[in-house]
Amino acid sequence: MLKRIDVAHLKVGMFLHELCGSWIEHPFWRKQFQLSDPNDIVRIRESPVREVWIDTERGLDVDDGKVREQAQVVPPPPPPQRQIPMREELDRAAKICAKAQESVTSMFQEARMGRAVEAGDAMPLVQEISASVMRNPGALISLARLKTADDYTYMHSVAVCALMIALARQLELPEEETRAAGLAGLMHDIGKMKIPPEILNKPGKLTDPEFEIIKTHPKEGHKMLLASQSIGAATLDVCLHHHEKVDGSGYPERLPADRISLFARMGAVCDVYDAVTSNRPYKNGWDPAESLHRMSEWQGHFDMQIFRAFVKSLGIYPIGSLVRLSSGRIGVVAEQSPKSLLTPKVKIFFSIKSNARIAPEMVDLSRPNCPERIVAREDADQWNFPDLNMLWSSPEGSAG
Repeated sequence: MLKRIDVAHLKVGMFLHELCGSWIEHPFWRKQFQLSDPNDIVRIRESPVREVWIDTERGLDVDDGKVREQAQVVPPPPPPQRQIPMREELDRAAKICAKAQESVTSMFQEARMGRAVEAGDAMPLVQEISASVMRNPGALISLARLKTADDYTYMHSVAVCALMIALARQLELPEEETRAAGLAGLMHDIGKMKIPPEILNKPGKLTDPEFEIIKTHPKEGHKMLLASQSIGAATLDVCLHHHEKVDGSGYPERLPADRISLFARMGAVCDVYDAVTSNRPYKNGWDPAESLHRMSEWQGHFDMQIFRAFVKSLGIYPIGSLVRLSSGRIGVVAEQSPKSLLTPKVKIFFSIKSNARIAPEMVDLSRPNCPERIVAREDADQWNFPDLNMLWSSPEGSAG
């Protein structure tokens, strides 16, 4: 029997089924577990969470008269959110990213120590990411690209989760399959927990023997996920096959194109895009628009139908892309336009003619009679603007 109680009535021995309220406010990444440590109860009481659901069939019951509500099932999640402007979602997406990094780090480290990962534990995180992508896909996807070397593996998983959800929506997959794609993205690299840290985090180029060790992570992750009682087929498949290529040259099984599933094909594109656009100890990430251009030229790597849908989900000039406008000014793409893939909102901040910074100005290229248009991608490494990421993520600048 499930019962909803005040956190004041929690005690060791109860089985925690769900914490009420926003996932962002929860002090744990796991959704369900037995309360065995009094410190965990203290953490719950010190958090904004005021009520929880307990399962009396799997743990201790509460004293009579202290039950708020009891039911056979937990209430359903709220309906999908409407799409909102980028600037309205950025703060919330930043909080989700911070919480997601903490949750994925704990989840993966527990997996490293042999604890099975259950879909029920990870799904609240997937649902929160999915809701953010629904409100505005550019916000969380772009923020998750900004990683440090120390948190790369964990935030890469968060980013691929968000990219998979956005791609699934572009492909018009049913909501259940969209959630499955998100969970698959979140778990696709869990096998890296079996890779020695000195190889996984090596700041320089890997030797051939070291790369062979890295290539074991899909099979290692697949074995780890098989220990779960609730991980679905899509997650297992993407974990094992996200490095397969349609020309049959991928790993670990060198699958031909007709044996690579839809989800694995999606995972291959999302995994590579986030990897090449992220800064690593041994190289800077590529510009988002340049990354899509280069990926489009990799013959035999991706399913091009999936890749084209991926481009539509991000825009031809994804957020963070450095572009030159027809006026001879340079700007960074700050938000996509629902009207056209070629007319995003761009924050202009540099004049090529005067070779100087100018006051930031947001220009909506989709506005009727807008005199500006994008004429070229620019190489971010060549210009070396140190505050490029701050420019697109800052609300400063007026639309014109």
